[in-house]
Amino acid sequence: MTDEQTAQIAAELHLRLARAHAPYSGVRVACAVEADDGATYYGVNVENSAYPQGLCAEASAISTAITEGARGLTRVYVTSSLPGLVWPCGGCRQKIFEFGVEGCEVVSLSPDGEVGRQTIEQLLPLGFRLAPSQVKPS
Repeated sequence: MTDEQTAQIAAELHLRLARAHAPYSGVRVACAVEADDGATYYGVNVENSAYPQGLCAEASAISTAITEGARGLTRVYVTSSLPGLVWPCGGCRQKIFEFGVEGCEVVSLSPDGEVGRQTIEQLLPLGFRLAPSQVKPS
């Protein structure tokens, strides 16, 4: 991934932050996931007054990718309206681990241009995913 491509994704995510629905926390989050076929899918957080029913931006983007037929994620980008770097929550780390290819890169983009990179295995050591032979055809 080139710096120019990362900057393009960062610009797209910044535009999508305005679409997040965060009336309770005030924290807007946007995410992009790259699939192994090269397509990129986006999502934002959608809060709900029944807090557990809200949707993280990462889960939103992954759901869009799966809906469109993607199965393997190679890279995940996340940004928020907060200063500094943000990283996926534990539940989203598991979702990324399950749908991400081995070594899937998670890229955190701060509003001021800082970039952090970790593999999903670094963010979720000892994570669980089914072996290919265990996955039932969809």
